[in-house]
Parts: sequence; C-alpha cells; structure tokens
Amino acid sequence: MSDTQSQASSPEMGTPSHSSDANHDSQSVQEADPLVLAQAELATLQAKSAELADQYLRAKADAENARRRAEDEISKARKFAVEAFAESLLPVADSLEAGLVIKDATAEQIREGAQATLRQLLAALERNKVLPIHPAPGEKFDPHQHQAISVVASEQEANTVVSVLQKGYSIAERILRPALVTVSAPK
Repeated sequence: MSDTQSQASSPEMGTPSHSSDANHDSQSVQEADPLVLAQAELATLQAKSAELADQYLRAKADAENARRRAEDEISKARKFAVEAFAESLLPVADSLEAGLVIKDATAEQIREGAQATLRQLLAALERNKVLPIHPAPGEKFDPHQHQAISVVASEQEANTVVSVLQKGYSIAERILRPALVTVSAPK
C-alpha cells in the first residue's frame, strides 16, 4: 500500500468524499440564507402592512364617528337654542293674551299692561344676549352699528348721530339690525 492510499483510507484524515459533501451542504445553506432571510423579511413587512392598514381603517372610522357626533351636537345645540329662546318668550305671549281678555280696560290700564309686557320682552331678549343699539345724540356715526337714513344740517360735529329713528339690535356682538339714524352734515 502506498502512503497516499493509506492516508486517504486512514480514519484520522477522513474520506475526501465526506469533506466535499460537507462543503457542498454548507455552500447550499449559505446560498439559501439570503432567500430565507428575504422571505422572512417579506412576511414581517406584510404583517406590518396589514397591521397599519387595520390601524388606518380604525382611525378613519373613528374620525367619521367623531364627525357624525359633532354634527349631531351642533344640530341639537341649534334646536335647543331656539327652544330656550322660544321658552323665554312664552311669558310675553301669556301677558299679551291676558291683556286681550280684559274687555273694559281703561287706556291707562292698557298702557301699564303694554309697558309691563315690553319689560318682559326686553328681559327675555337680554337673557338671550339680544341687546339694543341705541346711540345717544352726538355719538360718532358707526357704519357697523348704524344705518344713516338722512344727513341733516346740525350744530353738532360732522358725522355724528342727530337722532335715532329705530333702535338696532345685536346678538352676541353680531348685528341683527343696525340702528336707523339721522347724521349731521359736514359744515
């Protein structure tokens, strides 16, 4: 037996066929690793994508529900605001009806009843933040709160209120109706 044959068959050295199989197996595992890693990463990304899609749909549904709730609340607020205003006017209507039932009222009684009813009406308007705009004579004309009906010659400073023909009203600092006024002409 030659030295090379004895080395190849010797158990200490191992058989050449076994070492080449081990090299081949390790090489195929190394080639498969990037594919396995890519597939695992793809599966992870798909799971994350599905989770994000679910979160998006839930957030979208939550936003839609919040929008609907807000619309309902606004609708109810408008409805109940009108209801509260109407409720505050009921005593005024009651007073007017009571006054019409009296057949033999004197002019003084009618006047007193009308004044009391007007006080009730003004109090109801004030409770609902409807305030009168009634500029004093000599007050500077404000086109945001006043509407000039005419310009008249006056001893007052130019562009000031001379008289009020009809009170205006505002609600929560918004003009419902401007006061109708006459304004002093420039000299």
